[in-house]
Amino acid sequence: MTATWSRAVVVAFCLALAGCSSPAPGGAARAGDPLTRTWKDGERPALPDLAGTSLDGRAVRLSDYRGKVVLINAWASWCPPCRGEAPEVQRTQEKWSGRGLRVMGLDGDSSRAAGLAFQKRYHLAYPSLHDPAGKQLLRLPHGLVNTQGLPFTIVVDRAGRVAATRMGAVTEEGLAKVLAPLM
Repeated sequence: MTATWSRAVVVAFCLALAGCSSPAPGGAARAGDPLTRTWKDGERPALPDLAGTSLDGRAVRLSDYRGKVVLINAWASWCPPCRGEAPEVQRTQEKWSGRGLRVMGLDGDSSRAAGLAFQKRYHLAYPSLHDPAGKQLLRLPHGLVNTQGLPFTIVVDRAGRVAATRMGAVTEEGLAKVLAPLM
């Protein structure tokens, strides 16, 4: 009886976790990639105007990029998948910026120096908001992404609405598939 009860608890726990990570209403998981969600044009949720100070001390606001497609990439220097995807995000910025793409990082490091070192090491030419307390994350619509895990990426259309999200590391190829229809 105890072994059966234990298995039932484990199965219930796993089902609960699966439910927590499933796409929210209105967002559809991409075929073959349950970590990427996309929204059709008329169903896209609004994103608040994320704003703050970049790692190098400049003011950064999402609304400054209105009319552009924006890729928001949340990362931290201590995160191995973040280190792996950083060159992919930078190459995407370089390749797509002439077509109207802007990239904005969201750095969760507690130390500004660690974030700056990461930015320098990976030659990131886009601004990253320094958000050690997670205040910007708390402003995201509930269920949009799991803010407890890094990295994650949010693609914002030219009207400031969420077109796609990705939990986990991104690749240049995967980003191209999401960005192409928006350009």
